Formats: sequence, structure tokens, C-alpha cells
Amino acid sequence: MRIPTYVISGFLGAGKTTVLLQLLSYCKEQGLKPGIVLNELGEINVEGHLFKGETLVELLDGCICCTIQDDLREELRFFLEPANAVDVLLIEGTGIANPKEIVETLDDPRLQNGFEVKSVISLLDASNYLKQQRYLLNKHVRTLLEEQLTSATIVLLNKIDLIDQKVKDKIYKKLEKILHSSVPIIETSYGKCECAVLLQERVSHVVVHQEGATTYHAAPRHAFQAFKIEGFHTVERIAFQRWLKSLPPAVLRGKGILTLAAPQGMYQFQWASDELELQRIREDLPETSCVILIGYELPIEQIVASFHSEVLQRDYVK
Repeated sequence: MRIPTYVISGFLGAGKTTVLLQLLSYCKEQGLKPGIVLNELGEINVEGHLFKGETLVELLDGCICCTIQDDLREELRFFLEPANAVDVLLIEGTGIANPKEIVETLDDPRLQNGFEVKSVISLLDASNYLKQQRYLLNKHVRTLLEEQLTSATIVLLNKIDLIDQKVKDKIYKKLEKILHSSVPIIETSYGKCECAVLLQERVSHVVVHQEGATTYHAAPRHAFQAFKIEGFHTVERIAFQRWLKSLPPAVLRGKGILTLAAPQGMYQFQWASDELELQRIREDLPETSCVILIGYELPIEQIVASFHSEVLQRDYVK
């Protein structure tokens, strides 16, 4: 019997990990053993502590639909070993992953008898979507955004609480032009949705390689970058937030681990849509402070210098 597989897609900061955690809890409540594939552009996963003890494969420092697609193919064999058997597989790609290429990997003759793609769940950040259409001028990036939606069998219009009716109407008009008519759109805040609905099997419109069929041709590879700032101690929340807001528009996503002076403690942070979210974590976890930024054609040296001067000041330790 093939493993039911669900691909979670969406651009940087759309809320994929939040939805993944909800699906993970739901599967356990239903008595199912879930397996997880996590992919990060950077060399570390700062959210790894959220998945301690899970049946998990991590693919770091690359995108599973691009530079490490072969790695995904090999790592998926892990779940086909009897000792690692799972009842359902949840795959979260990076914010720049193309779901079509993930589905194509799962359709590899060496794997297709092991996995069955049931649905492609794509998240769209309602608070940022129109701005992305205006300012992400590179045509390959715009193509990627569209492919993440046209690949979907269900779309979550997330962060709906951050927009008004006028913006919502504009988004729906754009979606009507690119989505298949059978693809449902579910409005969500904080990714909250009926998990049973998300895990329903849905007809896929993703075209993968089959003999005699038209194949999908990938767009040229992206120029996204992910880099890490580390080697620092305590920071002030206000100074850090001010620095985030001063970053150039090319910075699309931020995440990491911080030790704050007040409220004192260790926190995981998420930065997307010009909003900072902080979540306190246990200080006995083996985590070290770091900031990971993801964007397009970034002035990395300039950003690092500004972090040192505007946030760290005397606290910076080389």
C-alpha cells in the first residue's frame, strides 16, 4: 500500500509550518503515525525543536525542487524501510519550491509504488500578495508564485484578518484568472482550518512526466539567497524590530533564535509581511542565537554591517 502524501506549498512567510503543525497534531489524534519532510534554504532549521521525536527527514541548505532534488529522491527511501513506516507523509517545501517538481520527484519510477500524492495544499499570504505582484519584478519569481497556485488542489488564503474587503476582492479577481475552477479557496487566519478538509483526496492538475504526455519544463533557477548572522548574545527587542523594518524590500523573510533582554529569555522569531512574531522557547534547548534572512539579490555585507551597528553595538562578540 502506498503512503498517502500531502505537499504543503506557498511563498516565503505564507504560514506553511503553522499548517504543518496543525496537520501533525490532527493525524496523531486520528491514531495515524505521520512522517515529515522539512526543507530549508539555510544550513540550519531554527524550527527543528518543534518536531523533536517525530519521524522526520530534514533537507537543508538548498531547495528540494532545485539543487537537492536528487537528495529528496534518496531521502524518501527512509520512509520505505519497515522500521520507519508511517501512515501519512507531510512534505513542506521551502518558500521558493515549485510543487510540480516535488510531485514529479514522487512520481519517479523508483518511488511511485511507495507514495501516492493525495493533495497539494498551497498557502497564499493575503496581506502581502498584491504587493508581491507589484514589487517582485523578476519574471521568474512571478512565474514561481503563479506555479505554486496553479499546482494547488486546495488554496488557503491565509492572514485574511490583515486585509479589508477591497483588497480581498482584488485578490479573488486575480485568482479567478489563474486557478482551476475546481480548486477550493479557504480563508484562514493563522493557518487555522479544518484539518479533515485539508487531508481529503483531491484531483490533481499537476502534469508530471509520463510516457507520451506533455512534460513540465521548469523555469530557470532562482537567484534567492539565505544567509545567517550569528556569534552574538542578548539583544534589545525594540532595536531589533526597528532594524527589521529598516531592511531593504529585497529581504522577504526572516527567522531565527534570539535571547532578549526584556522580556528576558530565549525566543524563536518569525518575520514576514512586515510583522514580527516572537515565541518563547525553553532555555535548556541546544539552540544558539542566530538570524536567518531570505531574499532576492541581497546586499549581504551591508545588511550584516547594519545589524552590528544598529542592534548589537557593544554586545557583539566576534
